[in-house]
Amino acid sequence: MSAGRLTVLLHDVAHARAGDKGNRLNISLIPYDPALYPVLAEQVTEARVLSLFRHRGATRVTRYELPAIPAFNFVIDDVLEGGVNSSLNLDGHGKSHSFRLLGLSVEVPANLAPAGVQVRRPGAPRP
Repeated sequence: MSAGRLTVLLHDVAHARAGDKGNRLNISLIPYDPALYPVLAEQVTEARVLSLFRHRGATRVTRYELPAIPAFNFVIDDVLEGGVNSSLNLDGHGKSHSFRLLGLSVEVPANLAPAGVQVRRPGAPRP
């Protein structure tokens, strides 16, 4: 952890929405504080999101930046086991996958961290 920065879970500083179309998952990520947009842009990369979903068969992630909102849209290919009509998975629609993304750790400036947020140590188990 850098001086003046705190490691927190992404859900402490942002919210997300997920949707699907066929075998493609779409996750929108929106920081609670617009000042965190460049911080998240630096850390929540296409490569990091692909690594997070690779075990589900994801083959590609495209990140669309929407700074005027401010938000991101991640399109994740081949992650839904063929989609709702093909998958035997209970969550074939991909709605709960946004929670997986929100479980990522990110470093944020201490002055932008929400009051009362629990600081995470890298590698520490979640409560």
